[in-house]
Amino acid sequence: MSAEILPLARVNRLRIRRPKWRHLAIHAALIAGAFVMVIPFLWMLTLSLKPVALTHQPPYLIPTHFEIANYEAAWQAAPFARYYFNSIVMTAGIVFGQVILSSLAAYAFARLKFPGREALFLVFLATMMVPFHVILIPSYLIINRLDWIDSYAALIVPRMVSAFGIFLLRQYYQGIPRELDEAAMIDGASRLGIWWRIILPLSGPGLATLGIFAFLFAWNDFLWPLVVINDPNMRTVQLGLAMFQGRYGTQWTLLMAGTMTATLPTLLIFLFGQRWFIQSVAQSGVKG
Repeated sequence: MSAEILPLARVNRLRIRRPKWRHLAIHAALIAGAFVMVIPFLWMLTLSLKPVALTHQPPYLIPTHFEIANYEAAWQAAPFARYYFNSIVMTAGIVFGQVILSSLAAYAFARLKFPGREALFLVFLATMMVPFHVILIPSYLIINRLDWIDSYAALIVPRMVSAFGIFLLRQYYQGIPRELDEAAMIDGASRLGIWWRIILPLSGPGLATLGIFAFLFAWNDFLWPLVVINDPNMRTVQLGLAMFQGRYGTQWTLLMAGTMTATLPTLLIFLFGQRWFIQSVAQSGVKG
């Protein structure tokens, strides 16, 4: 009896050891890939702490001494307080608009039945394949005709809704049981009431995911503000960082210091909302 038990114990130990080595190899590969992805950010951080005079010096990763004054100099080189305020207003307007308007449109495509619903939804999806550069000039002409140049309306209104946001929330809404809608309609709730009292409270992960994507897109946008903003007082953070790039040279240390401060909000937003982001992808990303 003992002779039969020993081989089984050895087999079980081998079965336990194999996945461990396999998991170690996978984790080692993931750590190596993560390190490669972090190197540009590490280089940006160290470059922002190096002395201003970097000419005729060999490249090195770790500074000999840290120049914290680069961040103060970068902040004082331009009215970045105003630039941050403009970026916050623009980003908040875009995030709020995309969450509300995309949610309403997604609810219509997911719950309401009307002629041409699927065809219209395919048209919305087709707009995702159109590059932004194609509609750049027509969008500018519309903004110019409305006399919105150098205004928050020019920065916010054209991007308050997106086909991606509608698609993302529609896929998420299809995972919510329709019986909840039917029970609410029996109690006398309207379609708008169902959306406000039932769908939105159950869509926290989906709304958070859309908010994260909208925030990253709006905060890091450079091309559209560059086109519609001429007034220096209306510049965003990304336009302000371009001031460190001159015609005959670039102030790399100040540029990297300003870029580090501009990157912090995106990192904080993602770290704060990553739990809802993963949950939303797990629930809606596998649905057809």
